[in-house]
Amino acid sequence: MSRPTVFITGAAAGIGRATALLFAAQGYHVGAYDIDEVGLTRLAADIHAADGSVRTGVLDVTNNTHWVERLAEFNGDENRLDILVNNAGVLRAGPFESIDLAAHQTIIDVNLGGVIAGTHAAFSYLRDTPGAQVVNLCSASAIYGQPELASYGATKSAVKNLTEALDLEWEHHDIRVIAVWPLFVATAMVDGVETGSTKSLGVRLTAEDVAQGIWDATSKRGRLPRVHYEIGAQAKVLAAAAKYAPNWAVRTANKYFSGS
Repeated sequence: MSRPTVFITGAAAGIGRATALLFAAQGYHVGAYDIDEVGLTRLAADIHAADGSVRTGVLDVTNNTHWVERLAEFNGDENRLDILVNNAGVLRAGPFESIDLAAHQTIIDVNLGGVIAGTHAAFSYLRDTPGAQVVNLCSASAIYGQPELASYGATKSAVKNLTEALDLEWEHHDIRVIAVWPLFVATAMVDGVETGSTKSLGVRLTAEDVAQGIWDATSKRGRLPRVHYEIGAQAKVLAAAAKYAPNWAVRTANKYFSGS
């Protein structure tokens, strides 16, 4: 039998790198893709040193041709795609009006456009692999709009909606679509980010915490369908509060945490 496979975007560093290392250690053939060729080379060396299996390649998630080419190359290894992890993302923090419009557009293109493009391109491979799964990296910033993270949170809220829709739409293809929800994670993406929320809530998660959450969500299915997986105690509390508390209370709490 061929090995199970996982295709990970934004794999050169942070959450993507930690996820690639974990799945490789569990016997998966890993597809690690990013625009950072140096980071991918280092990742491949680490996986090979541990006797793991990996294919790397340059992938700009906003480039549709890249998606088609990288997926075809990866599928040629084992002729299957068990898990697609849409992890690649960018973040800019600050007052909405102080961020260039071009930067806002890049956030949308990568965080949402890249997920749509990749998931669309991967459909036939997922459909032809029994029990295939898509994991979308969401964010606790999508629970309620966060000051200084307006565009970023908006893209993650859209990813939430896309995940829910595709999980229903693709169920008859035996494709499961889920979202994982970390709060702030200690990666390069949040280096230098100082918003009211990061100051009040702190950065308490590691990339390895999120990778473990992805592993748990994809490998331990419960009896009842589940789409959303909060990572860390803070995200779980915030998600529960947003679900059950009245809107004015959720707004007040977010105003307090963000220092607005």
